[in-house]
Amino acid sequence: MKDNLRRREFIKSTAAAGFGMACSPALLFGQPPTTKLPDVSIGVIGVGSRGRGLLNLLAKYDNVRIPAICDINAEAIAMAQTALMNNGKENAEVFTGGDHAYKKLLDRKDIDGVIITTPWEWHVPMAVDSMKAGKYAGLEVPAAITIEGCWELVNVHEETGSNLMFLENCCYDRETMAVLQMIRDGLFGTPVHATCGYRHSFWGSRSYIDFKGDSSDEVYWRNQHYLNRNADLYPTHGIGPVANWFNIDRGNRFLYLTSAATKSKGVYEYIRNHPDGGPDNPNAKLDWKQGDIVTTIIKTSEGETIIINFELNLPRPYSRDYTLHGTRGLWSGEYMRRGIYIEGKSPKTHQWETGEAYDNYMKKYDHPLWKNHEADAKNAGHGGIDYFMIRAFVECVSQNMYPPIDVYDAASWSAIVPLSEKSILGGSEPVFFPDFTKGQWIVRTPSFGL
Repeated sequence: MKDNLRRREFIKSTAAAGFGMACSPALLFGQPPTTKLPDVSIGVIGVGSRGRGLLNLLAKYDNVRIPAICDINAEAIAMAQTALMNNGKENAEVFTGGDHAYKKLLDRKDIDGVIITTPWEWHVPMAVDSMKAGKYAGLEVPAAITIEGCWELVNVHEETGSNLMFLENCCYDRETMAVLQMIRDGLFGTPVHATCGYRHSFWGSRSYIDFKGDSSDEVYWRNQHYLNRNADLYPTHGIGPVANWFNIDRGNRFLYLTSAATKSKGVYEYIRNHPDGGPDNPNAKLDWKQGDIVTTIIKTSEGETIIINFELNLPRPYSRDYTLHGTRGLWSGEYMRRGIYIEGKSPKTHQWETGEAYDNYMKKYDHPLWKNHEADAKNAGHGGIDYFMIRAFVECVSQNMYPPIDVYDAASWSAIVPLSEKSILGGSEPVFFPDFTKGQWIVRTPSFGL
């Protein structure tokens, strides 16, 4: 097992060397490693459905030990132990019995990194304690739900030198990585606008009617946010790929946003019209704060605009709403129309290229990660994107590499949550983003997917 003091000194020096420029996340499994990766020990804090999914991926690596897991739910722990056994791993030491049991997991000297997949309000304290303990933190989305929390993550990273990889799996979406290649090849000319979002209907969930579950259940704790807040509560799946397209915090930055929310009627009508609900159901009488659709517009320092849509409580198919618009053409992805138009290149003026023609663009610009590892990703979650995210985390931890999606990304992307809430409360007033890089965005250079 690695010497923890050497690890802390190494990551502190790389963090101080220019926000990750001392390491190259572009090297992350772009080519097969010539030597076996060092053994690495990773703990998992939170082994509910999402945590077990990532634990399953971690357990497939021969060089990864999972010696400790933490959760307050006994059933979740039992299922996690079964998952370890099914992957040929030893049972993990269990830390449970209270909200702060994870701190004892962090006391283990043999743990190099931790994956944190817990309710949102626990992300900041757990990541902060992990970094202070000298562990490499892998933090689920959103990283924080307050501006103060975003700053705390950044400041503790800088104070300790411990790294944090933001586990935004949609950055590894195959189409959006191909578009990143297209942008860097100049196919769209100068990009000026993008759309994105998170539209994942919970319509049909009985959780609206009876709040089944306890504080350890995802349905329960998510509903508490929708009941009490009105904001874009889950922006990072949409904004992550777009931030990479527009080089956010690497020569560009988010400047300000404005947000508007519709009235909240979806949950109310669902409860009233459900056979097990009705107008007298207690939940039908609650004042649900979350608007059915939240629309946010971001302006960047380089003059681009971005529209983000957030929608959970209306009946609709899943979508992340990705489009890109540039001076020479535009692209509309899988969730929209699967079309592309390039001025002077597309065969028919002002008409989309779709079907086989669209597929040919996707094949030509398919990212090397997907070309080389499509088979490895086949059975991983979310269409394979979880495979790339977890493999990147394992390699970062095992080789002490600066992460491809770092703490500044985590802060800037997650800040949309509280800033959108403030804008809505202020009648869609413009709200400015903090500069979490403290001016370093000017000299930082793009690193994801190179």
